[in-house]
Amino acid sequence: MNRGCGERGRSPHGQSFAFAIDAASPVPPYEQLRVQILEGVRAGTFSPGTQLPTVRRLAEELGIAPNTVARSYRELERDEVIETRGRNGSFIAAAGDATQRQAAAAASAYAERIRQLRLPEDEAVELVRRALAHSPRRDG
Repeated sequence: MNRGCGERGRSPHGQSFAFAIDAASPVPPYEQLRVQILEGVRAGTFSPGTQLPTVRRLAEELGIAPNTVARSYRELERDEVIETRGRNGSFIAAAGDATQRQAAAAASAYAERIRQLRLPEDEAVELVRRALAHSPRRDG
């Protein structure tokens, strides 16, 4: 069963949100929501400074627990995709999607460590491929 807020979900500034949760999906609802917001930022649908619905309002509209929405927001805040401004609410961060910057920093740190360990490049790349193949996907 799909639950969504469609055109009902709007920011105070008129931004429309069309989030939907698929209850039959094996992907947890918090992750479905997190990915939808992240994809909206990456696609330019949600521009920096866009205010997101409150946790309670979005939970009610999606028919899910407030803690589920709060978890999505916490993970997006941790990844610097959104920022919470206390009682003013949650907003798309000024930098938008910071995941590319964070991934580049992690790759640089990994490359530096590989150089220190004196591993061949092809072996290092294969280690990354294996790690990615054996880690759970977060993109649903």
